[in-house]
Amino acid sequence: MPRSEARVATDRPHRYAKQLASHLGRRSRTTWDEESGEGSLLFQNGGKGSLTATEDALLLRLETESEHLDLLEGVVGSHLVRFGSKDELVVEWTRDSGEPGTTQRKETD
Repeated sequence: MPRSEARVATDRPHRYAKQLASHLGRRSRTTWDEESGEGSLLFQNGGKGSLTATEDALLLRLETESEHLDLLEGVVGSHLVRFGSKDELVVEWTRDSGEPGTTQRKETD
């Protein structure tokens, strides 16, 4: 299955990953382990993802059928950008094919 990844620079990766897993857990199956700094996402369409908090970034990874990749990038990225609006987070996805994926950022007023 096609994959897409994003590295989101932030000084609060654990906080955002926990918040993202909790919020997405309302419609999908999610896990988050604060101790390891890792979590998983399982979407209703069969897509899956992972969250990894590093010292200075949140690493996002998605795997799904190609027709769902834009949608899942948008869902995960837009929620994260909204949670981190004060930090002006930017989520730029890169596909395993080398092609750029979608980008989510705070809309300017």
